[in-house]
This record gives sequence, C-alpha cells and structure tokens, in this order.
Amino acid sequence: MVSSASDPRRTPVVGLTTYLERAKQGVWDVRASFLPQQYFDAVTASGATAVLLPPQPRPEQAAAAVLDGLDGLILTGGLDVQPELYGAERHPLTDPARADRDAWEIALLAGARERGIPVFGICRGLQLINVAMGGTLHQHLPEALGTEKYRIGGGVFAENVVDVDADTRLAGLVGAGALTVHSYHHQGVDRVADGLHVTARTDDGLVQAVEVDGDDYLVAVQWHPEENAEDRRLFLGLVAAAARYRASRTGVPESPEHHGVPA
Repeated sequence: MVSSASDPRRTPVVGLTTYLERAKQGVWDVRASFLPQQYFDAVTASGATAVLLPPQPRPEQAAAAVLDGLDGLILTGGLDVQPELYGAERHPLTDPARADRDAWEIALLAGARERGIPVFGICRGLQLINVAMGGTLHQHLPEALGTEKYRIGGGVFAENVVDVDADTRLAGLVGAGALTVHSYHHQGVDRVADGLHVTARTDDGLVQAVEVDGDDYLVAVQWHPEENAEDRRLFLGLVAAAARYRASRTGVPESPEHHGVPA
C-alpha cells in the first residue's frame, strides 16, 4: 500500500506557521494555535493542501520531522521578531517576545533551505528571514522614517504602492513597476542580510520584498497578499515551486494545473 506521503497523485503540501496565543471560544479561554483563514484559503485556492504549523518544543528536532512531509513553507505574519536576535536594545513599542515562535520559524527556515523546499515569507515572515540570515530591523518605522502609512491601526489594512524591480522572480509573478499592496506593520528591514536580494521598495526606500539568487525558491514580501482575494499570483508561484520540488523528489511530473506559472 502506498502511503499518502509518497502518493504521486496528491497535491503539493504547504505548511503555514501559526500563532500560539490566548484565544476564547465559548467558555474556554486558553492558549491556542490559530491563523486567519485568508492564509490557508489562498493556499488551497492555488492548488495545494494547507497544513498549520504551531510552535513546537525542541524546534530543530520537530522541524526535521515536519519538513519531510512538506513541499512548500510559508512564514506568515504576526507579532514582532525579538530584537535580541539581532543584537538590538528593545524599543518600548516592540511587541513582547515570542521566543517559541522565533525559534520554531528559524528552525523551519534552516531546514527548508537545507532541503531546497520553496519558502514564501509574508510581513513578519520577511523580517524573520532577514534576521535569521544576519540582517537587522527598524523596530518602529514612524521614528525611523517619520510615517504612519504602513500601519494605520484599528485592524484596517493600509494601501501603499511598491515598485517592483524588473528581471526578478517577483516581477515574473506580479509584473515589474508599481503595485498597490495591503500593509499592516510598524517594523521593517534595516540592514539587508547577506544572500538576500532586494526586489521591491516604496518611495521612501523601505525594503518591501526580497529573494535569493539562483535556483532556490525564497521570496518574501513586507505586505499581506492574502488580503487580496482577487490576486493569488504570489501563492500560485509558491505552489508551482512546491509542485516542482515534489516532482524532483518523486520523479512524477508536476500536475498540469501548475504549468504556466513563472518559476
């Protein structure tokens, strides 16, 4: 009998990192793993199966076990990366540390890169990737750039225009030039990590997207593409890369529905 993990007929499996925070449901008020539905809707609508990845104890060991069953990884949005990881003093407005999530996502990222698993970072995900690879962050953009335009508050996403560089993997997915995006963040990239290539900025110079050169698929954006249900291009790109990764492991050609999506 063929196990589901090795079944060549199944869709690519994409893991999404999650929060581990207090949540209420009925009479219960407990710590729980959860993620806004928009994230996994975007993955499933793009032709993959979504698996949620809450923080785990012994993150390196757990990541090794989890990644063997994944074809793609999404580092999702959330609370601030702890500044201690990049040697900075904590700003008063930086979120309380979520050391469990930081350690979990760093382990997942390292393991995914070792295996060649495609990675997509969203908002906090971009920041985590930059920090994990040796970069630093601005902890509060209103002080660094003098603007509140990236987080207007109240759970309302701001709209900003980013400029996407031509001849990049990102441009192959969303096109080069001006792109209107949904923003909700008060931190951003300061020093870009070695090995990351900036592929989009806003008019104030803030890094809005990064990727790696070469064949490895690592794309990360500072905005929230899951909030634009009419535009799945970034998720389609990740799922297509996951299908190619799966095909390389199994020797089974990728499914026709993934053809035509830029590499």
